[in-house]
Amino acid sequence: MSSPASPHHMTPDEFEQIGRDVMRWVADYHRNVEKYPVLSTVRPGEVRSQLPDHPPLRGESMDAVLKDLDRIILPGVTHWQSPNFFAYFPANTSGPAILGDLVSSGLGVQGMLWATSPACTELETHVLDWMAEMLGLPELFTSRSSGGGVILDSASSASLGAILAARERATQFRSNEEGLSERLVGYVSDQAHSSIEKGMTVAGIGRSNLRLIGTDDRYAMRPDLLEEQIRKDRSAGLRPFFVAATVGTTSSHAMDPLRSIGEVCRREGLWFHVDAAHAGTAAIAPEFRAMHDGLELADSYCFNPHKWMFTTFDCDCFYVADRASLIKTLSILPEYLKNKATESGAVIDYRDWQIPLGRRFRSLKLWFVIRWYGVEGLQYFVRQHVAAAQEFARWVEADPVFELAAPTPLNLVTFRHRKGDEATRTLQERLNASGDLYLSHTLLGGKHTLRMSIGGTWTERRHVERAWRRIQEEGRKV
Repeated sequence: MSSPASPHHMTPDEFEQIGRDVMRWVADYHRNVEKYPVLSTVRPGEVRSQLPDHPPLRGESMDAVLKDLDRIILPGVTHWQSPNFFAYFPANTSGPAILGDLVSSGLGVQGMLWATSPACTELETHVLDWMAEMLGLPELFTSRSSGGGVILDSASSASLGAILAARERATQFRSNEEGLSERLVGYVSDQAHSSIEKGMTVAGIGRSNLRLIGTDDRYAMRPDLLEEQIRKDRSAGLRPFFVAATVGTTSSHAMDPLRSIGEVCRREGLWFHVDAAHAGTAAIAPEFRAMHDGLELADSYCFNPHKWMFTTFDCDCFYVADRASLIKTLSILPEYLKNKATESGAVIDYRDWQIPLGRRFRSLKLWFVIRWYGVEGLQYFVRQHVAAAQEFARWVEADPVFELAAPTPLNLVTFRHRKGDEATRTLQERLNASGDLYLSHTLLGGKHTLRMSIGGTWTERRHVERAWRRIQEEGRKV
């Protein structure tokens, strides 16, 4: 390959040589990540204070960049890839995912239309059909049916897409043209992710038109309360249009009863969206698929391989049962995008399945991950993480200092100090400040509750056991 004409470009030969150094840096980081304090200890403004006030006039060497990466950036990183990171949710990467992302960046294609890069579209369609098979999803979510899948950036975008499609279906596709002329109402449990509320605001429906439905003693939505609220809203002259159920809520991993909720939606003619952002990966192991019972009643479904399937952020798999509704909601075709392939109707143009026009070759990293691990490899890690969480829950239950806050269906354990909120907060602060592990919190039953999320790429039973010893040590001091 000939070198670029400009002396300012990095030549392919330089890229190859320097790339080895960068890959070595990343490999060393993963090799040593367990040694770093999990939570960054820098003060606000500390990273920026070390950066020059003005950009460099002349280009610098990559050696200088890597040195500053070590000196300035790394101390300001909270290490999501640490095996001692138990906060929020797994945000995994892995060697195959990183390499897939590298190839995607190297190709630099725009996948907005089939015509702009056929492989980008067709690999995505095929890999999403693979994922549907791997999770045991209903056939209606595959490209062989009237539905299909698309890779988006996050479950938040999937929720927004579902809300928009539901809005248009409820208004016979008039609201895109004329705006809303009636008051639509949506429904979620009081444990649902905040992205649904944001989606309602972005869609122009308004957060005051989102009803929070009460939950049972396991923090799962109560279908009877949902049905009762729908009746009340209809009686008040409002238009129910959308329900979102959660498979694995953020706070406690509660499982909403999909079949009962779906039956309500069918009777009432409402769009039924299922958010399984974190927990969905568990369905790769058949023994955990009961959480999806009733999914064939759903209009849309999403889960995030970037949470628990070793796939670098961002990667959300969004499925719809009727792709025509989604496409009709989001499709706009200006002259400069018209082409023979699109006009033939024989191809998928994924720009019509999302809000932005442009899109990256995300399916490459997912393809790399699936091919490297195989279904059996992914099942192995799901089972290991769930087993570790179940064991951790038993340790908590048997300890007189702590109590479980909610059931533990999969890999998230919620617990608190028996002395109450102040003790639980103090415990969390001490553990996180130690750098030995990182826990986040929530409120369950109005009480401060710690969340132990087990699912890191490098997390093994020994890391969970060591975390438990540290929790016990600090717990007995507060």
